[in-house]
Amino acid sequence: MQVAKKPSGISMDPTNMAAESAAGKMLAETMSPPIPYEMVRQLGACNTVVVFSMSGCCMCTVAKRLLFGLGVGPTIIELDEHVAGPDIQAVLYELAVDGQQPIPAVFVGGKFLGGVETLMAWHINGTLVPLLKDSGALWL
Repeated sequence: MQVAKKPSGISMDPTNMAAESAAGKMLAETMSPPIPYEMVRQLGACNTVVVFSMSGCCMCTVAKRLLFGLGVGPTIIELDEHVAGPDIQAVLYELAVDGQQPIPAVFVGGKFLGGVETLMAWHINGTLVPLLKDSGALWL
């Protein structure tokens, strides 16, 4: 009685091993995490309202409560709980206007609105609600 050998699926041929290694390297390169700027851009573009926040920040709480109070359900990214939080925060520092705190950072309709000062100013002068309606965050 003879037993048929099953192929192991792993080739020990050096040329095939090199090809598999190159394919694995290319796959690893394409699956590498996106750079922080791209992450911020994608999150801002794919969500109607995004708030980059720190969980213990009182100004972040003010921004989130204002938006929730208006009936908006923003996507909230807590940077102190995110694996790429420090890198994202560095990108937000670059986006912030001189003298403004970069956290919280609010994006509406894919565009960087600013921090809590800008959010509050837009709310007080009456332009925040129309902006939220135009972006699709409010339906009323």
